[in-house]
Amino acid sequence: MKTFTKSSAIAAAAGLLAAGAAFAVSASSAHADPDDPAAPTDNGAQQAARPMEDLGRGVVAVRAAGDDVLVSWRLLGLDPSGIGFNVYRSANGGSWVKLNGAVLTGGTNYTDSTANLSQSNAYRVVPVVGGSEQDPSGAFTLSANHAEEPVVRIPLRAGGAVKFAWTGDLDGDGEFDYVIDRQTSPQSIEAYTSTGEFLWEVDLGPNSTNQDNIEPGSATIDVGHNDGVTVYDFNSDGYAEVALKIADGVTFGDGQTWTHSDDNRQWVAILDGRTGALRNYSSIPQDYIADGPLAARFGVGHLDGVTPSLVAYMKNRQDGGAFNLMIAAWNWSGQNLTQQWKFLRGGQDLPDGHNTRIIDVDGDGRDEVAEIGFVLNGDGTLRYSLADEGIVHGDRFHIADMDPSRPGLEGYGVQQNNPSGLREYYYDADNGDMIWQHALDGTGDVGRGMAGDVDPDFPGMEVWSFDGLYNAASNELTEPDTELQPWPQLGLWWDGDATMELLNSGKIEKWDPEDPRPTNSLPRLESTWNYGAVTAAQGGPTLVGDLFGDWREEAVYTNAAYDELIVFTTDVPTDIRLYTLAHNPAYRNAMTLHGYMQSHHVDYFLGAGMNEPETPNITY
Repeated sequence: MKTFTKSSAIAAAAGLLAAGAAFAVSASSAHADPDDPAAPTDNGAQQAARPMEDLGRGVVAVRAAGDDVLVSWRLLGLDPSGIGFNVYRSANGGSWVKLNGAVLTGGTNYTDSTANLSQSNAYRVVPVVGGSEQDPSGAFTLSANHAEEPVVRIPLRAGGAVKFAWTGDLDGDGEFDYVIDRQTSPQSIEAYTSTGEFLWEVDLGPNSTNQDNIEPGSATIDVGHNDGVTVYDFNSDGYAEVALKIADGVTFGDGQTWTHSDDNRQWVAILDGRTGALRNYSSIPQDYIADGPLAARFGVGHLDGVTPSLVAYMKNRQDGGAFNLMIAAWNWSGQNLTQQWKFLRGGQDLPDGHNTRIIDVDGDGRDEVAEIGFVLNGDGTLRYSLADEGIVHGDRFHIADMDPSRPGLEGYGVQQNNPSGLREYYYDADNGDMIWQHALDGTGDVGRGMAGDVDPDFPGMEVWSFDGLYNAASNELTEPDTELQPWPQLGLWWDGDATMELLNSGKIEKWDPEDPRPTNSLPRLESTWNYGAVTAAQGGPTLVGDLFGDWREEAVYTNAAYDELIVFTTDVPTDIRLYTLAHNPAYRNAMTLHGYMQSHHVDYFLGAGMNEPETPNITY
């Protein structure tokens, strides 16, 4: 059952409770009625509210240390600031019993130390507004004698290896469902509900058997830094669709097969998220078809600020070794799939990399499309190129509010064999102005780079590759010993504070600048293999995102048999109260993108000493 809809929130907002948490962040009195699609921003400009999923509470319960159960749930983006919660438990299907005394107005989690864990226990939460309980949430059941583990297990059908998973509300129940790939030959994708009910399969056919990571077959997905799949509610009807690159021989979830005489021809298809049936399609532009099919990377952004667009990064290789690059955008109305624009790199000096970010870099409510060395405006025109600043190809980059004292967002990237010796750089994400650069003698392939607040002693985020840890804002080398700096793989908000934890080769770790350890073997919070998880083909999880529970993130793996998703979710309580990251526009866009797996970022500073974030300018 959905809980506390937008309309009921507005109706009940007259008598709010006083918030007693570290952050009471989900509705600011400085903002207008969340139903107003053109609520004023701080600078007085009018921005349309962005439609985002009408999510449920995402209640989850895990057995923590001993006999404790941590129950966690979502604070929604448009919840009023004074909203409180009561937590209820039903043992063995019995009546619902309230567990807390006073209404909970802090972090949206609760530790139950009184449950009889030899029997099944279901949990749900009830929002409280103006002293009155609202409709209860859906329930989550912890099975009898459940293992002590920070995971939720979702059954899958037997099948081949899984590299990536995507998420969206396929069935319209307000919770995130899953689409996974199968790295078989031919390949396929499968869809499951949030509880593991199988929905459908799409067979990608004979043109997915060539799985070369640079020149793959026309229907091949998920090789190298490419995917060719994403999931989102493109027409805002409450049901997510699946966008898929297709070619001759693809068989959809309803048994229909796509046929065409030219195996190099490709299309973007929109599939019904409930059935896997083809809804509509659009031809991928053929500007580069003489060099064969295009590998693709898919993502979603609101390029006009209001309407979700599919954005496709597509490449193929010329006979001489150079790469063609096309970026294009489509809009799905619910009936028609319309190409909005295409951008051809041609001979321009525009360095690309191995992951794309779709994010509003200038704060006008409309998203831009960012590569490691250039940014496109939402209409497909070039905004700026970092080639003018000496940037070449690199593997990884980040865009976030790294310096909360500086207006806007910043970018950080690393370089691969830059002839100048440049290894890492930090810049203004709006206009590309370079803030600082680090270079060493000679060239080097800097294959990893990370950005996140891991040191609370310095304001803002840290950035690092392999030459020490720097505070981004001050360009101060805060950890010069490269044997002590954290490994630059992935970040993950996991424990109870606002600083970022680290996810590296299946280890969830915590970097402590005061820890006198001899090497960068960091204090371990969890080892994913202890719970049967295996790393995916790219060396990490299949998906990272705020999938359920409070604002902390989940990391999705499979077991070795590939018949179970193992979703790691925190078992650590927190007093920090933040609206779900999935209702933050920048973060939700990032959840749609894969490529080389990279950390997601919100569009405000999330870290030690953070200010209370403003209400997101969204509508459900």
